[in-house]
Order: sequence, then structure tokens, then C-alpha cells
Amino acid sequence: MRNPVRLVAPVRIAVVLLASSSLAVVAIAQDVTLHVSAGDRARVAAPGMVELPAELAAAESLTLTEQGSDEAIPVQRVPGKPKAVWSVSDLNVGQSRTYRLAASEHGMPETEHVRVEDDGERLNVEIDGRPVLSYHHAIAPAPEGIDQVFAKSGHIHPLRTPKGRVVSDDFPPDHPHQHGVFFAWVNTTFEGRRVDFWNQARRQGSVEHIRTLETVSGPVFAQFSVLLRHSDLTAPDGPKPVLEETWTVRVYRAESHFLIDLESEQRNVADSPLIVNQYHYGGMGLRGARPWLGQDESGFLTSLGKTRADGNHTLARWVIAHGTSDGGPASVIAMGHPGNFRAPQPVRLHPKIPYFCFAPMVSEPFEIAPGRPYHSRYRFAIHDGPPDARLAEKLWDAYAEPLAVQVTATE
Repeated sequence: MRNPVRLVAPVRIAVVLLASSSLAVVAIAQDVTLHVSAGDRARVAAPGMVELPAELAAAESLTLTEQGSDEAIPVQRVPGKPKAVWSVSDLNVGQSRTYRLAASEHGMPETEHVRVEDDGERLNVEIDGRPVLSYHHAIAPAPEGIDQVFAKSGHIHPLRTPKGRVVSDDFPPDHPHQHGVFFAWVNTTFEGRRVDFWNQARRQGSVEHIRTLETVSGPVFAQFSVLLRHSDLTAPDGPKPVLEETWTVRVYRAESHFLIDLESEQRNVADSPLIVNQYHYGGMGLRGARPWLGQDESGFLTSLGKTRADGNHTLARWVIAHGTSDGGPASVIAMGHPGNFRAPQPVRLHPKIPYFCFAPMVSEPFEIAPGRPYHSRYRFAIHDGPPDARLAEKLWDAYAEPLAVQVTATE
């Protein structure tokens, strides 16, 4: 069976467009000019990214200013990479902006507007003091009245809007194996055994947090990387690791909506392939807020205009899960990257409960073999308000076809 993931080595050229940003490589020294243009369509605010030449990559600090202004703009390095990120605000059709990025011994103080902190059980991310999300690295016990087989780590909950409304759920009584934002396969075959990593009550497979690899706070984004393990609990000699998965979660500073990137890489650490069988659900999922259950205002909207009534197993660039919670409307826009396996992926929209997932196995099976990582990327935008298809399309466009950044030597 063909490998679902094709890895392409990076090529160093003058200007390269990346999936979640724009990348430019130039052989210049302490000073570069960055030029961005909206072109023939309006552009929504989005992160901009540039690869730094060696001299800037080694600089003690960086200063970013817009042409015609001396006011410093927050800019932040990407951990472990010679790249820098800043926020590019909305651009109208034909509008452009020019920036100067320079090395500085005393650059703009890197105020940590976006922070990730470990409270001993969770990695909590805040933007200017407003809570965004919590990732559970310790095992969250099941609430009273629910079997402890459903205890879980390695998931995100709660997920909040800028006004603090909770848009996710954990241990919902109707499906206690659904945990906020989570990633698991349902119907798989491993070494001839049926293994379900999703439905915990079957005691066939588990997905758990192993360790935290990195946490970063800063003026533009906060980021954490964690290692998870998917294990076969039915192996004859006891639980057997099958997949090791790295999540890199980045939360960008924003006002009108929270913007979150989640990148997953699943590596088969066994000697046998994991077969993900054809099935009607499984993959990256979201369980929506508990008040959304049975609520007339709650539902789904996809990039094809489909809803809960007609959207199950249709292909979708993005899905909006929405409802009313904590006194007002709230929406989660979940976007699948066009570079994902079988993109745009089919989506499972549950007919009754506020849960959906991106499910690439709906049409046919595939395998995750040793030495062939399964790589996927998703972006979530969370905002206060009813479903907004125009906003979702603009955000997805910024994610899938990022704004070009032209880099030249400063004259």
C-alpha cells in the first residue's frame, strides 16, 4: 500500500511559499526589507513568517518596523529554526506593506503577551491574561459516576473564545471517550489484531501523553511540543507501542478570534504496519460544548455549505461547529491543510451530538508503515458569534495560500 505521506526536502530559492506562512531566503547581512502585497483579493489578518539569513539568525535580537514609522512591531523567532514571525493585519485588494527587519543589540522588549504555563497537570495558554486552551499532560480522572477506563491524557480542553466561552467538552455522559480536541484511529488492524484506539471502553488501544518536549512564550505566539503514544492493549506480551505522535501547538496573539495551529506527526515505532481500515469515523476530532447538545442554535456548517442534515462524509476544507454557551453564541472554525493526506478530507458530522472529525479513511483504507510518518496539520479559529462562512473562507485562504513575502536587501 502506498505511503499516505510524501516528504519533500526544502529547496532554497529566492522566495518560497510555505503552507502556513511565506518564506524568503536571501544572502544579505544585518538589514532586510520585507514587502507584502494583497494582490487581486482582500486578505484577512494572518501570521507572516520569514527565514532569516545567517547574520540575522545569529543576532541577539530583532527589530521590525513598518516603512514610514519608527514604532517597533512585535516579532518573534521560531524555536529551533532560523525564522521569525509577526502579525500582518488586514489588507484590501491591491494594498501592500513594507517592513524593515534589522539586527539589534537592544531590540523591542519581548513582552510575553502569549504565555504557556505548566500547572503540574496541564499546559495552559493565555493571551494577555485571557485563557485560550489547556492541554492535559497528566491523566484527567473520569468524573464521579463515569468508569475510570475513560481517564485520559493527551488532549485539549477547555477551548475558549476571546470572551471566555467554553466551546469544548470532556467526558460527556453520552460519549465519555470524547475529549475536547483529540486524535485517535478507530477501526485498525495491527499484527492481525483489531485495535480501537478511540473507544476506551473496548480496552483495545490507548492514546496517552508521554512527555513535554518544549514550551515557548513570547510577544507573537506561544508554542508547546508534546509526545504521545498510541499502544495496542491486546498484544500477547502486554501493551505494545504502535505509534509515537508529536503535537506542535502554536497559539497566535489575536483580538477578534483566537488562532491555533496544531501539527501532528505520527511515527510507527513497531515492526509491522498499522492498517487504518475503511470506516465511518476516526482521526482529528472535536467534541463541542456540553450546552450545545440538543440545542436548536447548535450545528455544523462546512466549506461546501453543508450542515448536519446533509454534510456527513462530504469533503470539507473547513468545518464550523457552533452553538450558544455561557450566555452567547460561539463558533469553532476547524481548517484542514491542503497538504494533508487525501485533502480535502471527508468529515464525520454526528447527526445528534456536537461532535465531528476529519476522517480520511471514509473512502478506503490506508497504512502507516515504519519509516513513513503520517503528517497532518489543522488550524482552529475560535470566535464569539454565530457561524460566519465568509470569515471561515478568508481564514482558510490565509492558511492554505499564505501571503507572499518578498525579501530584498535594504538600500
